[in-house]
This record gives sequence, structure tokens and C-alpha cells, in this order.
Amino acid sequence: MYQDTIAAISTPLGEGGIGIVRLSGGDAATIAAKVFTRHLSNRRLVYGHIIDPATNEVIDEVLVAYMATPHTYTREDVVEINCHGGPLPLQRILELVLRYGARLANPGEFTLRAFLNGRIDLAQAESVLDIVRAKTAASLRLAVDGLGGRLSQALKEVRSQLMGVLAYLTARIDFPEDEVEEQEVIPKLENAREQLRELISSAEAGVVYRHGVRTAIVGRTNVGKSSLLNRLLRQSRAIVTDIPGTTRDTLEEVVNIKGVPFVLIDTAGIVQSKDLVESLGIERSRKAIEQADFILFVIDASEPLRNADRDIIHLLSQKEVLMAANKSDLPPKADLDNLPWPKVSISALTGAGLVELEQRMVERVLGGKVFASDALLVSNPRHKSALERAQSHLEQALADIEAQVPDDFVTIDLTAALNALGEITGETVTDELLETIFSNFCIGK
Repeated sequence: MYQDTIAAISTPLGEGGIGIVRLSGGDAATIAAKVFTRHLSNRRLVYGHIIDPATNEVIDEVLVAYMATPHTYTREDVVEINCHGGPLPLQRILELVLRYGARLANPGEFTLRAFLNGRIDLAQAESVLDIVRAKTAASLRLAVDGLGGRLSQALKEVRSQLMGVLAYLTARIDFPEDEVEEQEVIPKLENAREQLRELISSAEAGVVYRHGVRTAIVGRTNVGKSSLLNRLLRQSRAIVTDIPGTTRDTLEEVVNIKGVPFVLIDTAGIVQSKDLVESLGIERSRKAIEQADFILFVIDASEPLRNADRDIIHLLSQKEVLMAANKSDLPPKADLDNLPWPKVSISALTGAGLVELEQRMVERVLGGKVFASDALLVSNPRHKSALERAQSHLEQALADIEAQVPDDFVTIDLTAALNALGEITGETVTDELLETIFSNFCIGK
């Protein structure tokens, strides 16, 4: 399957200045030569036209780049046809190269071939998708670090220590009569365990930077939820009026706060209502609370707490919450001292307290931790799970050694730990896992 030549449109659909049709495989240059009016030249951009050989119709004026194996993205011959970025010329060119021998690429197949051909490991391949989907400069930096192999290098060091211990124990098992030079294995395993702990401790923050935080802005009607959304976005996105119940449906927007992407969900005020449309909006608000990672609970601090506020408080008992005590520009009347969550006094009208609110939001979702801008953070949930399994097996191996359990049992856990780490970089990966990972890519990448 991976010996044939694939092709796909590698630029987003729609109108644009430039569109690219990419080919990769042993016949890429041959197929391109059939539809291109000029001779291809390795690592040179050649001007010419794409024609339909069956009719001699000119399809588009193009620039074609040919890159010969192995110095390419996929380590195969690669051709990129740069045409005008309209849907029709792109589709016509793709149809031509498919007609003359290429196969339509599967999602992520170009990057999959880069992995299978040894140009990048699996962690680096996943970082390609993270770069495409990065929402903030911080998440882009993490993705670029991953593509550069920073996590892979750290794991290589851990794997090297584990492999050394495993080789030593295996030698003692296989050659019990021979003298195998004694080695101190516990310090090596403890050092590997500490490295895994550091990587795992960074994962919560890393995943936040990568995926963002679904943040529901909740509260009863007319407390300023939509006004707060507009303040955080620095634009008028939600309709704001003095009429209670203006917001009838949830509204989602992404905002970058100190490098963390917050997916803000403005919700309808949660009250008892007989209005059908308003009731549907309130039900969606309840679902938004259930699905949210984080809650901004907006309270009108200029009024005493109402029963509607207390009803919402009960809904939030199991959630991560930060209270925004709004309308600080008015005399305070709400008693919030007995509520179990931290609060920030703000005025969505004037913007007072907004900087502190944003700082507290970031602190809450990062667990109060502060990371240096160049810190290595594990940002992929799959990687975190594999690291945790590796750590668990390593802990068991250490416990077995201290209990003087036979080496055979220790090697079982060390092998399992190595396999878990290999799932991250691709040394021990199944076809099913590869299919799952690359199915998330777009076609053409």
C-alpha cells in the first residue's frame, strides 16, 4: 500500500492566491511530467503550464517543484504543483494526476510515510498536527519543540537507562554460571523514575496549552455574563441589553490569555422559565456546565444573593470554579464570604479587575504552577497515559528488586515500561494505533 504514489490538495479549500497539489512516491516525477509542459529539475522551481494530454487543454499556469528522494518530507520523490488557489484549478489538476497513475492520499498519509521511512518518529509526527492546530504562541512553541524532537530526546535518555538495566538482568538470567560484573541498578532506575515524574508533572499544563480550556461563563440573568465575554475578547461579540434573558443560546469564542487558549462559552441565565425558547437555552447552559473544564461564575455583587444564584451554586459543587463578582463600580451588597471558591471583584462595564481576573484564570487552570518559557511540557494526552504506565511498571520493578524478587519478574516490568515509552516515539506501535493517530490529520498533510 505504501509503495504506490499518492496525491492530494495540500492547501485549504476555498479561494486563495496559491493552491498546492502534492505528490509523493516513486512515480511522482513521471506522473507530473505527463501533465506539465516543461522538464522537471531537482530542487528548482520551474515555470510552465498544466495541460490535459487527452485534449491539450491548458488547465492553469503553474510553478512546479520537484524534490528527489531521500531529502524530502516523506523521504520519497515529491512533486508540488503550485497553481492559482481556486477550487476548480486545484480539483482539475488533482483529477489529472490521479488519472495518470497516482492514488488519492489518505488523511495524514504524507506524514505517515515520513514516519514509516524514518525521517521523523511518532511523537514528531503528532507535533505536525499540533503546529497546524496551534491556537496561541505558547501552544505553537510546544508543537515546534515536539517536531524538533525535544521530547523524543528526553525519552531516549530514559529508555537508554532502562535498556542498560534490562540487558544486565537478562545476562544474569541467561548466564547464571558465568560471572557477570555486578552493577548498581537501583540508582539508575530511580533516576529514570525521577525523569518520568518530571515529564508527567508537566503534562496537565501541557495539555491545557495544546487543547485549551472549555470555560463556561454562568450565572443568573442580567448579572453581566455577556458583557464579561466581550471584555475578555476585547470586542463586542455578544449582544448586551438591560433586558433580562437577552442570551437565549450558548455562544463560543476562543481567547488567548497569557498563552493559554480559553474556549469561552457564554450561557443563558439559569432561572425558572415558562418561555419555551428560553427554557431550551437554559438546558443548553446546564449541558455547558457539565462539559466545561472550568467555570467563571458571574455574580451581581451589587445585590444580595438570590435563590437563582443559590440554585447555580448547587450545580457547581463538583467543578473547578472562579467567581467573578461583577458590578464593582456599585456599592457591594452580596455576601460571598461563605462560598467555597476564590473570587475576583470586577466591573464588566469599566474593565476594572479584568487583569487580575485573567491572571487568576491562568493560575487556576495551571494548578498554580509557573513554567519557564523554554520548559519541556508534555502536551499530548496519549503521551501522558503512556508515561504513567511506564512509571507504574518502573515502580513495580523497583519494589521487586528491593523485595529480592527473582530477576525474571523484574525484567517483565522493565520490558513493559520500555514498550509504553516506545508507544510514544513509535518503536512499539500497532497498525491500529497508527490508523487512529493519522485519521485526525487532514488529507494532504
